[in-house]
Amino acid sequence: MTAAAGLGTSASRGAAVTLVGQGARIVLLLTGVVVLARLLSPHDYGLLAMVMAVTGLADIMRDFGLGSAAVQARTLSRGQRSNLFWLSTGTGIVLALLVLAVSPLLAAFYDEPRLRGVTALLSVTFVLNGVMTQYKADLQRRLRFGALTGLELGGQAVGLAAAVAIAAGGGGYWALVAQQVVQLAAQLVVLLVVCRWLPGRWARDEPVRPFVSFGANLVGSQFLAHASNNVDSVVIGSTLGAGPLGLYNRAFQLLVLPLYQINAPVTRVALPVLARLVDDPPRYRHYLLTAQTAMLNLVSAMLAFAAAQAPAVVLVALGPRWLETAGLFQVLSIAGFFTMAGYACYWVYLSQGLMREHLRLSLVTRPLQIAMIVGGAHWGLYGVAWAYAAAVVLQWPANLWWLHRVSDAPVGQIWRNGARTVLVYGWALVASAAATRWLPPGSTWLALATGALALVAALALAALVVPAYRRDLRTVAGLRHQLRGRGDPPAAPGAGHAARPAPVRTPATSTAPAARPPHHPVRTPDEEPR
Repeated sequence: MTAAAGLGTSASRGAAVTLVGQGARIVLLLTGVVVLARLLSPHDYGLLAMVMAVTGLADIMRDFGLGSAAVQARTLSRGQRSNLFWLSTGTGIVLALLVLAVSPLLAAFYDEPRLRGVTALLSVTFVLNGVMTQYKADLQRRLRFGALTGLELGGQAVGLAAAVAIAAGGGGYWALVAQQVVQLAAQLVVLLVVCRWLPGRWARDEPVRPFVSFGANLVGSQFLAHASNNVDSVVIGSTLGAGPLGLYNRAFQLLVLPLYQINAPVTRVALPVLARLVDDPPRYRHYLLTAQTAMLNLVSAMLAFAAAQAPAVVLVALGPRWLETAGLFQVLSIAGFFTMAGYACYWVYLSQGLMREHLRLSLVTRPLQIAMIVGGAHWGLYGVAWAYAAAVVLQWPANLWWLHRVSDAPVGQIWRNGARTVLVYGWALVASAAATRWLPPGSTWLALATGALALVAALALAALVVPAYRRDLRTVAGLRHQLRGRGDPPAAPGAGHAARPAPVRTPATSTAPAARPPHHPVRTPDEEPR
């Protein structure tokens, strides 16, 4: 079997295992959402959101981007892996101490003394994540997606069980805190058993500067993204309090659920595969566009239905006391569509080592998003939601324009994929909402059934009149066949042989080429969560 065929088979199996696992994770997450929403109050969720909005800035630096740097590297020696482990672990410990030190300041900022204990306990998660980083990166490099999916699913189940037990016992917001810590601790135990690897001493003769350079630019971009994506929580929590923030947070989590639970596993499979294909442009474009098409259609169908039937979805998932979140979710869903439309751009930045270029873009777009959200806060919860959605919409064309300047990625096809998806599923959303508009109040299950049928009918009509959308559906239906490479364009010379060892790609050494290679059309139809 050639190296290219082997990579296609591994990608195919990885995608299948990961998507099945994510299906199980989504079921488990929905179970947790439904159960905990009935045991806890908006105030409980608001307290945790206050802390996570701030400590999340430290969380994105827990491994200094060294996990993604290790996955993206062409070669990784045992000495480098050990050095990266100690760097990741040390970073996690330092961050835990910093978070612990600022816990009194955080409690004073929100005027909420209980946040001190919450922040102190959550500081443990930085150490756990730091220790796990290189173990997870190793499984991802070896394309062991089944092991990765299994350990995360198991950790999530254990964490949810602990949270439900504590909430049922009257523990309130401590249930949510315990869920965060317990699920990571369970994952670490499984990782130590599965990987059977212990780091060696620090190897002075093993260079890690390229990894640190890649990680620094990645962390810079993620830091700006987190600040811009969480400033809404800080503004709402500091001005309106924990209750309104809890409502807003649940609306945002309903948005994140379909986005992250598909985007994260697709990225997990896409990144190591694309990183191995950067020297084979036709196959790189084929895998990139195939993964984008599949991700866009899978997530858009769920998001369109949930947004169209938001009141009924909220009543079933969260209960009547959370009904105020339905309107907020519908506004935020606009941001969801455009976030997905540009997510493939992020895969290009990661796989081609263009994190310095991505950071330069973020230095412009993210401060603008923060300013818009702070300005929108003058109009309350809905002002914040509309400002966030508008900022994300504006970022999409800016991201495409910049990617065209710094890479040879198929930006035109990425744009057409995204635009078509927004239009087709936007039409289906409107049709589904219109079909249930005149149903009598209280017809929750009837609304869900009618809305689903209307959505399917609208998508079927779109498939009849839009040939490119029909090709999209065929791509999704034949995803396993596509990833195996049976529909690939001809591989570049030498693509069927094992790639020669090369140093890790870093932003300093893998910027866009001076001359773009010839465009290779791909016979396949035509991106970040919070």
